[in-house]
Amino acid sequence: MEAFEPNPPDWTLSALHAKEFCCPTCQAISKAATKVWINRRSPVFTEDHRRKWQEFYHCPCGSTWWAWSSDRPPSELANQEREVPPPRGWFNPFEE
Repeated sequence: MEAFEPNPPDWTLSALHAKEFCCPTCQAISKAATKVWINRRSPVFTEDHRRKWQEFYHCPCGSTWWAWSSDRPPSELANQEREVPPPRGWFNPFEE
């Protein structure tokens, strides 16, 4: 998987910094990318001591762009309610 390779792929060399978390050329979101690489070798620390990384995306339109991981919008999965699984036959010695 290319996303976690330690060295940057050649296609990242021409990347533009996206001001918003989408392709600066066609405004495609990051999910549309055909290639992704995360620069995990050089994290940047924010004022509140959190790490952020450069995330590089190769868009289907041919553009290559990057943005900070901290600028990524929240996942739509984050606010979904989860079903609580039913108990798996726990034994309670005080029940009959």
